[in-house]
Amino acid sequence: MPGVPDISPRETWEALQGDPAAVLIDVRTDAEWNFVGLPDVTTAGKELLLIPWQLYPSMQVNGAFPEHLRKAGLTAENRLFFICRSGARSLAAGQAAQAAGFPRSYNVADGFEGPVDAEGHRGTVAGWKAEGLPWRQR
Repeated sequence: MPGVPDISPRETWEALQGDPAAVLIDVRTDAEWNFVGLPDVTTAGKELLLIPWQLYPSMQVNGAFPEHLRKAGLTAENRLFFICRSGARSLAAGQAAQAAGFPRSYNVADGFEGPVDAEGHRGTVAGWKAEGLPWRQR
């Protein structure tokens, strides 16, 4: 397996705008989707897929993750961009997707909120929000 490449949020946004087979999959928990916000890909003509890598509150890995990808209609031809809070869970999700037959899997580096800043806040240093990409509250 070649590994899951990291790709910046900005490059992900450009891929979503230019590639009809590109899909953004948010692998955070439902609590994060509800309280932190979501990437908004509607202006790219896309629908964000919400498929948790871990299940809240136990944080157990979602054993049906590959099945959820297939049920969403995704195939090996799709370019799958996985995003989480900071890039760790999305990397694991991308590895699982590759192992399940989705070779065009990418990890959105720094995720939705990125690392913490000097004050301990996320969303200001790096990541989807810090790059000024579209997002919304649920």
